[in-house]
Amino acid sequence: MKMTLVILSIAGLAGLICAGCAAVRAGYESAPFRVARSDGKFELRDYPALVVAETPMRGADGSFMRLFHFISGENSAKEKISMTTPVFMAGAGTNGTMAFVMPSKADGNKIPQPTESGVTLKTIPAGRFAVLRFSGSRNFKNETNAVVRLTAWLAREKISVSGEPVFAYFDPPWTPSFLRRNEVMFRLAPAP
Repeated sequence: MKMTLVILSIAGLAGLICAGCAAVRAGYESAPFRVARSDGKFELRDYPALVVAETPMRGADGSFMRLFHFISGENSAKEKISMTTPVFMAGAGTNGTMAFVMPSKADGNKIPQPTESGVTLKTIPAGRFAVLRFSGSRNFKNETNAVVRLTAWLAREKISVSGEPVFAYFDPPWTPSFLRRNEVMFRLAPAP
């Protein structure tokens, strides 16, 4: 009887954790897109132009906190800006960047200017992207595996891309790794 209660308690706790993580993710606006084609975990998506706040990433330099301070009111209007998903990360080493997508209701011309020199506003042009969703912690092994899988699918489908991969992370750090929603994406090359 005790063993049954322990198992039921563990299952109940696991269920609450899963539901809580899903509720947290659902509480944020996400960058809009339209799925043009789906093949299992692979998708071709059309994204509109997105306004983002971007900052360089140089190791453990506080890039997330610079962006978080910007949306928390450390900007020219001292306004809070809603957190959205995903957090985009691109490049590596001294060329790495992190970006927060600005909410859809925020007009690109009315977004307050950053007051910290390390944060800039920019527009990511609209386009079609090849995307693979994967779970797990943010680490080199998981990211590399996702890029290899997406690259192999693109080669099989004879789809050309331009630029480097961009990673999209949707969950807070306390989300168990097996529940995390991560994505890797490549912009498709323009048609000749």
